[in-house]
Amino acid sequence: MELLLWRHAEAAPTKPDIERALTIEGQKQAAIMASWLRSRLPNNTRILVSPARRAQETAAALGMDFSTCPALAPDAEPEAMLETAGWPNATHNVLIVSHQPALGAAAALAITGHPHYWNIDIGNVWWLSTESHDENEKAVLRAIIPAELALAQK
Repeated sequence: MELLLWRHAEAAPTKPDIERALTIEGQKQAAIMASWLRSRLPNNTRILVSPARRAQETAAALGMDFSTCPALAPDAEPEAMLETAGWPNATHNVLIVSHQPALGAAAALAITGHPHYWNIDIGNVWWLSTESHDENEKAVLRAIIPAELALAQK
C-alpha cells in the first residue's frame, strides 16, 4: 500500500480555524505540489481530505475527485487517520490532505508504531509504503517532498 500524507498549503491566520483559507502563497504551493503529484500518483489512489477549508482548497488544486473525511479534521487523532486510510493493508493507495500535529504523528505511528511528534512542513508530502520481506510487513518512508523540490522537478 502507498500512503501519501500532504499537509495543507499556507493558510491565513483567521478565525474560526476551520474556515481559514489559503493565502496567495498557499495557492501557489498547492498548485506546484498538485502538478507534481498528478504525474506521480499511483493508480488506484483514493484522495481523503479534512473538512477544513485550507485542506479542501489544497486538495482542489489537484483537479481530481476526493472524499471529505471528518476523521482528518484539525483535531484528528493519528490512529483515526491511519484507520481511515486503511493502513497498512488496504487494497488501494491513499493520499491524505490534513493537518499538524496529527499528520506527523500518523507518519511516526505508521513507521515506528508510536505516535511521536514529527513535523510535516506546510505544503509538504511524505510518501510511505508497505513492503513484505519473508512474510513480514514493514513501513518504509519513500520520500519527503517539499514544494520547492516539486517546483524544481516539474
